[in-house]
Amino acid sequence: MAAHGDTGDGAGTTDLSEHLRTWRLFTWIIKWSLVGIGLVMAFLAIFRTHG
Repeated sequence: MAAHGDTGDGAGTTDLSEHLRTWRLFTWIIKWSLVGIGLVMAFLAIFRTHG
């Protein structure tokens, strides 16, 4: 990779706060998506038209 001009100077520069913010957003979206799916399933179970 050094032949392509990559000297490796940027190694280990992960922005941990940005990573954690992204992870929290991801888990928040998953949590509320599951809550929404559960509400839709409950609505469908209550108002079912068969049987």
